[in-house]
Amino acid sequence: MSRILKFTSSPADWQAMLADPVKHWRTGYSARTLAYCWEATEGFPPEINSVFSASQESELVGLSPVLAVPEFKVPLPGGTRSSQNDIFVLARSSTGPVAIMVEGKVDESFGPTLNDWLAEASPGKEKRLDFLLRTLGLPEKPPGDVRYQLLHRTASALITAEQYRAVAAVLLVHTFTKKQSGWHDYESFLRLFGVSAERGLLQRLPGKSAIPLFAAWVQGNPAYLEM
Repeated sequence: MSRILKFTSSPADWQAMLADPVKHWRTGYSARTLAYCWEATEGFPPEINSVFSASQESELVGLSPVLAVPEFKVPLPGGTRSSQNDIFVLARSSTGPVAIMVEGKVDESFGPTLNDWLAEASPGKEKRLDFLLRTLGLPEKPPGDVRYQLLHRTASALITAEQYRAVAAVLLVHTFTKKQSGWHDYESFLRLFGVSAERGLLQRLPGKSAIPLFAAWVQGNPAYLEM
């Protein structure tokens, strides 16, 4: 059964869960940096807690984490590969459960653009894209330079929020980059919802989803890049 969870006791426990435990577990890269950062605190990392605490959104008042699951897979139609999220956080606010998908970044990109991903489009890919757009409440196909990863990570948050009967879903980009790598792609993605992206701010993404959707770009502590 895929939903049986394994508890971690140190950052090293995260390594075995990676798609490639050798290649992806490197000092200065997102997987290892994220593991050390999140294992170092009992709740949210301080910079993330600050962003949530500053929010005036009613669905997120008093937010605190209940559990965090590294390398959390969300099955999607149109193929066999799930969306493998860096961390799924089930949190609770004063109004109910909240599903948070954390995407860790240093200087890695958000993967292929939609054009690149569709370059060898199969019926399965078209089916998946249609599903993602419906889930996100986007009325039309995005521009080809939008990063596919941001589409399925955000959809993962909404899908999981529905499963947990959550009052909100959040895409959280926890970045440790010194070059602001990926920021332009994040801006482009939020523009699909008519939102002008801002750093360090939780922003509501308007749409047709029954579950309120939010996104945030949060700068992490660079000290963890050395661990």
